[in-house]
Amino acid sequence: MTTTTVSFGERLRSGRRSSTASMVFTAVLWACMAIICAFLFFVLFTIIQQGVARLDGNLLDRQPSQIRPETAGVQSALFGTLWVIGLTAVIAVPLGIAAAVYLEEYADPKRWYNRLIELNIQNLAAVPTIIYGILVLAFVVRGPLSVGAVVLAGGVALALLILPVIIITTREALRAVPEEIRAGSLALGATPWQTTWKQVLPAAISGIATGTILSLSRAIGEAAPLILVGATTFITFNPDGVFSRYTTLPVQIYTLVPEDRDAYRDLAYATILLLIIVLLAMNAIAIWLRNRYQRRW
Repeated sequence: MTTTTVSFGERLRSGRRSSTASMVFTAVLWACMAIICAFLFFVLFTIIQQGVARLDGNLLDRQPSQIRPETAGVQSALFGTLWVIGLTAVIAVPLGIAAAVYLEEYADPKRWYNRLIELNIQNLAAVPTIIYGILVLAFVVRGPLSVGAVVLAGGVALALLILPVIIITTREALRAVPEEIRAGSLALGATPWQTTWKQVLPAAISGIATGTILSLSRAIGEAAPLILVGATTFITFNPDGVFSRYTTLPVQIYTLVPEDRDAYRDLAYATILLLIIVLLAMNAIAIWLRNRYQRRW
């Protein structure tokens, strides 16, 4: 048997080379992060600088106008966004949580159809958003249902978009609950459903709420699927139901940005700033819920 002896000097030189490569790699990572942060701060500064002057009462109280953009608002887009996101939450949140509870607490992972469901959920989370718009356009806006380009179509499109994310985040929250809680509840005579409803779900509410709100935050900024399913670019009235015509803030921004007049651009910057404020508020609520209901095991 041959024994290879490595001298202390060779080990020292190898360690120095490894340390140098690690330092260079770390420096490159920090440089990339600094460039990205500088670019994001520049964009945010430009949006605030250009849009803060138009972030006034007219923006919220008045409807869009092609004649007088200097005093126009985005009230119809704001109400349309609230309608679509509300309907999205009504559709996606119960379905997502129920599917996650089934897959995590009741489904047999050895069954082929449960494995197929899990595989499809993981794949659907990475599908481009425009695909969901095409699907809803074919089966909801037209096709079998033919409801038209209404709030319901937009809500279904965004619900399909965030449903896989809600399922995945809810499963992770349920998985974080210790098995001892389930075992103790079952040992005291509770049924599996009572254990899930009374013990597991309350213990996982922090992660479920955080994942759900962040998913809705993603949906509120989507424009591509809504444009495809018929979110109208110019609406001067607020939607009054799920079968009403509508527009949303991202679609309004998509319409205003290409305009040549400075008044339209200022209105676009103000609308972007309003959307950022709404997203920051939703993220703040998610952080508060996580800190309020989080349990440490």
